[in-house]
Amino acid sequence: MTDLALRIDDAEAVVTTGGVDIARYAFDGGGAASEGPKPYLHPLRTLGGAPLTAYRPWDHRWHKGLQLTWTHVSGENFWGGPTYRRDSGYVQLDNVGRMRHDAFTEVVDAGPAVSFAEQLTWITRAGRSWVAETRSHRFHGVDPDRGLWILDFATTLRNIAEHDLELGSPTTQGRPNAGYTGYVIRMPRAWTGGRVLAGGLPDDAGADAVMGVEAPWVAFSGEHDEVDGGGTVLVYAGASTGGPAIRWFVRSEPTPILAPSPSFAEHIVLAPGAELSLTHRHVFGDRIWTAEETRMLAAELAP
Repeated sequence: MTDLALRIDDAEAVVTTGGVDIARYAFDGGGAASEGPKPYLHPLRTLGGAPLTAYRPWDHRWHKGLQLTWTHVSGENFWGGPTYRRDSGYVQLDNVGRMRHDAFTEVVDAGPAVSFAEQLTWITRAGRSWVAETRSHRFHGVDPDRGLWILDFATTLRNIAEHDLELGSPTTQGRPNAGYTGYVIRMPRAWTGGRVLAGGLPDDAGADAVMGVEAPWVAFSGEHDEVDGGGTVLVYAGASTGGPAIRWFVRSEPTPILAPSPSFAEHIVLAPGAELSLTHRHVFGDRIWTAEETRMLAAELAP
């Protein structure tokens, strides 16, 4: 395996291997209030430098690479953009909160794996602190021969409000198949119409068949603009200490987006002081894997 290096400055952390910046983590939380300022990973790149994420696409300006989100938290929106209401559909409300980076607590900056842990606070638009978060990112598994690398993400959310917090999605509010929340990746527009495979489903099932189901993993493959070839993002469902099972939110059209959703169609309720923990793994490949290869790698690289 090949070594990585991590450098951190005042606003971002950058992971490099083989002369390529494969990941940039912007933790300063800037941007318009309506976009739900929060840390995000963009760009993510293959080992060869091809892009794997999109940033502020025209259709959803609050989609920023790979980021932890939550669309409904007791009436507050920690994702960005409009909020879905059962009686009125999507409306832009003065309820979009932010996730503030407070400090890095542990950093490993060189070796076959690099990582950082951090403390964050989720703050409502009205300025109330509702969630204390501890999250970590671990970058590892660089394999130039097979053209892939691995990211492990873990987080614990603790309710620091003085009341229950109800965590949900547009689907819990009444919109079918809109359970996007949790650790969400928006992929490049060139990947629109890309292939979606899922563990336990036929190769030709497609994105619509994967939406809302339970599956151990989902892989999304697409062709690049500007540079030749394509790539694959393999995402494992991971684990949640919340009550609902993790279900998949995935669209290939009109927007390429993927998330293992911890509250797709059921709420998670956190009492004051209670915690919710999530773990996820992403594998990034530098070409479109065959279906057989995808299933083989999904079994081999599972956490």
